[in-house]
Amino acid sequence: MTTLYEVHGSVALITLSNPPVNGLGHATRLSLTDNLQKASADAAVKSIVITGAGKAFSGGADIKEFGSPKALQEPNLHSVIQMIENSSKPVVAAIHSVCMGGGLELSLGCHYRIAAPGCSVALPEVKLGLLPGAGGTQRLPRALGVEPALNMIVSGEPVKSELLAQIPGQKLFDKMAHSPESLAEEALAYAQSIADTRPLPQVRNLPCKHRNGDAYFQFARNMVKGMAKNFPAPLKCVDAVEAATKQKFEDGLKFEREIFINLMWTPESRALRHIFMAERAASKIPDVPADTPLREIKSIAVIGAGTMGGGISMNFLNAGIPVKMLEMKQEALDRGIATIRKNYESQVKKGKLKQDKYEQRMGLLSTTLSYDDLKDADMVIEAVFEEMGVKEKVFKELDRVMKPGAILASNTSTLDVNEIASFTERPQDVVGLHFFSPANIMKLLEVVRGEKTAKDVMATVMGVAKKIRKTAVVSGVCDGFIGNRMIEQYGRQGGFLLDEGCTPAQVDKAVEKFGFAMGPFRMGDLAGNDIGWAIRKRRYQEKPGMKYSKTADLLCEKGRFGQKTGAGWYDYVAGKRDAIPNAEVVQMIEEHRKSLGVTPRKISDEEIVQRLVYALVNEAAHILEEGIASRASDIDMVYLMGYGFPIYRGGPMLYADQVGLFNVVQSMNRFAQNPLDDANFWKPAPLLAKLAAEGKTFN
Repeated sequence: MTTLYEVHGSVALITLSNPPVNGLGHATRLSLTDNLQKASADAAVKSIVITGAGKAFSGGADIKEFGSPKALQEPNLHSVIQMIENSSKPVVAAIHSVCMGGGLELSLGCHYRIAAPGCSVALPEVKLGLLPGAGGTQRLPRALGVEPALNMIVSGEPVKSELLAQIPGQKLFDKMAHSPESLAEEALAYAQSIADTRPLPQVRNLPCKHRNGDAYFQFARNMVKGMAKNFPAPLKCVDAVEAATKQKFEDGLKFEREIFINLMWTPESRALRHIFMAERAASKIPDVPADTPLREIKSIAVIGAGTMGGGISMNFLNAGIPVKMLEMKQEALDRGIATIRKNYESQVKKGKLKQDKYEQRMGLLSTTLSYDDLKDADMVIEAVFEEMGVKEKVFKELDRVMKPGAILASNTSTLDVNEIASFTERPQDVVGLHFFSPANIMKLLEVVRGEKTAKDVMATVMGVAKKIRKTAVVSGVCDGFIGNRMIEQYGRQGGFLLDEGCTPAQVDKAVEKFGFAMGPFRMGDLAGNDIGWAIRKRRYQEKPGMKYSKTADLLCEKGRFGQKTGAGWYDYVAGKRDAIPNAEVVQMIEEHRKSLGVTPRKISDEEIVQRLVYALVNEAAHILEEGIASRASDIDMVYLMGYGFPIYRGGPMLYADQVGLFNVVQSMNRFAQNPLDDANFWKPAPLLAKLAAEGKTFN
């Protein structure tokens, strides 16, 4: 059963028991109503307590049921809440640990609420592009007051129970327990004490007004508009709470339900729900059992004190894990430590980090010039120059000095992890950990699994990723892994667009209007155009038939490598990141166009976006088919967390699903007719062609 039933004297105790967070799926709702009926029919029972087993009262609705018939199947959450409200015996919610979403709405249907201190209370539906759909927008303003309730509903952020209990005039909690441990005992005693109290109080009958009415809600809308661009749900939350202050309770409830159903079908809500599920799915590796024993990681070694090595080190220092950083020269170490200090001092100045925390983190950092000093580290991550000969020297040294069972990780962004593993006598201990720059800020971590990487190594590094607050996505071995392999095709299309008539600014603006954090040319300037140049030089040798625009090579020949040189596709002023268009670059593109005999044409923003995004989608389909990525949603996570793909579109694969794969293929066939493009480029990947023909989707 998903709820448990016990009787303590004259009190029936119903415990939600659906791990891990006592989600209110259909089976739980059914079991709860059965036990409510049982308590109601028992003459010896005078009052009822509802609580949750384990580490939650209830985390709310079961998200897996969203959009499915089970979500609405009776008893739905509205019916359960109505049954509690209409109970002839008082029902007390004993709230602890986590009380969120439908769990909070369920408690608001109870006649009384007792809460343990330290409980996280929230209505987080807005984070899924929704609003509370089981009376939360109507009951919480009545129980808590309009302003604090609206703040909670629009932000979706959790608030501690003891803070809510201090709000003047609040009726959310009738009583605070002394401690989480004493909650059960206190709840039973409280239920006994109010067993004969009549009439039974209902939140729905409480008054709901705001003294400034229309002016307050207009102010709220203005604030929300500025914060929630591209997302419809926050503004709809304001509408629903306003309805609570102006309409009868039942009318407000209908209005809330109507908005909830409409939001459920918006692309933005679908995207946010997809991301919620995708992030959880990404942490699971299909052939690595959840109970795989982990290797102990108590200390880290980092090879290289440059930008990447320093950023990687900070992740572990932030998590309280000691780091030993190695460099070949003392000056390089000194520079690296100075940069880390500067980053932390900047956080202290801004009030984001306390002085004692800063000192504690720096205290965990030590340095060395000798590989022999790394011998006791549990894991080592190299962040040296992206060249196989350099990696070979490093891994041969690591193989010599590291203790048995230590994990040897490479931060390579494109190189063959299997070849790197072959430089050691322990390929089972070698893994790729591709951090994204700046490594102490970017959330994405590509975990590259070699042919011989042990399962316990994979399980361990996924656990470590969680500890340092990264979203880890597993990739197989191929050139560029998931993210960089796809971005190469995106960049190629960007070059072809320049050849055909666009300027870098036009392409960037079109893609940024679509929602990307930055367009391909601004991104190239940020990463360093010389990196792409090195990859193209390699391609010209390995794949001479592969077509590229030569504009990026011409740019690099001028030494315009991007922000680090103050000049790339754009000009940059020292200390600022503003991209200033450069007339000479535009002239260089025009002259190159003339040398190709191309007459420029006007290219629409729609075509720019489709060519760039569908280039990503087609390459991703190849990656999926080859088994480099386990799921389409993993690819979406890579692009959302590492490449600035718009959150409200849910990633390239979900976006393609929403456009319709048939429509994607039709557009690709149209682009293939363009004589200046590469017809082979637009040949749909077999998986994409198959899914489109069958009317199916990636996700």
